[in-house]
Amino acid sequence: MTVATRQLRASYAFFERNYHLIKRYWAWEMVWLAYSIADSLAVSYIGLGMEVLTGNSVAVDGRYLVLYLLIGTLVWRYLSSIFHWITEVISIERWEGTIEYTLMAPVPRIIHMVGHTAFAVLYSIIFTGVILAATTFLFDLDLSNANLLGGAIVLLAGSFSFVGIGVVGAVLPLLFPERGAQMTHIIVATLLLISGVYYPVEVLPRALEAMSVISPAWYVLEGVRAALIEGASLAELWPFIWPALALALVTVPAGLWTFAQAERYAKRKGKLARNG
Repeated sequence: MTVATRQLRASYAFFERNYHLIKRYWAWEMVWLAYSIADSLAVSYIGLGMEVLTGNSVAVDGRYLVLYLLIGTLVWRYLSSIFHWITEVISIERWEGTIEYTLMAPVPRIIHMVGHTAFAVLYSIIFTGVILAATTFLFDLDLSNANLLGGAIVLLAGSFSFVGIGVVGAVLPLLFPERGAQMTHIIVATLLLISGVYYPVEVLPRALEAMSVISPAWYVLEGVRAALIEGASLAELWPFIWPALALALVTVPAGLWTFAQAERYAKRKGKLARNG
């Protein structure tokens, strides 16, 4: 067996472990799916609600607002799902009682992260796809002009950046066993605020609007909206794709380096087996 084959099998082991976790706790996944669908519908119905609230005093295209909000909700659900799965890599190990075995095993951390990340991306695609099917069933959306392939490419490009951000976030549960998992929500909340998920970033104060350029979610949201609402071509989407990929070239190596430093510190201080 070659070294590459052994590493691939080791990476797949983490993928398979997460799959079995989903099978074991399938009831929770159904609860979370139902909540996510209801939440996506509630946000999207704001678009139709604006037509009712403004009456005839202001011309409001409720269908456009529904599509705008629905894209924002689904894209954010996808990206945040990747983030949460990766940040929970330590929480899952503690939960299963395998953290010391995993982090002390002679398996390169990149192999560990690849398996966990591959599952996170696949899970997020399926999870978001189910929500999309449920929401589009209830809304009469016109996607005849949409560039679905271009939107998918922009979404995939942004996934890599969120992987890197997720690895950075995974440091918090590693260093702070009691409340580290909850501390990761500050990262999500900040990105949600500055990325224009439910509104154009132009409405933000100037300082917050300037911060949106460092958020990969902003490029993904703008690119996907351009692809699905305006039917933008792949060439027109490139200004959104390359910044997302460029951010990934920074966040992924930075995340792996930061996690490696935090892991060494946690081992020295005996934080691996602690539970909150």
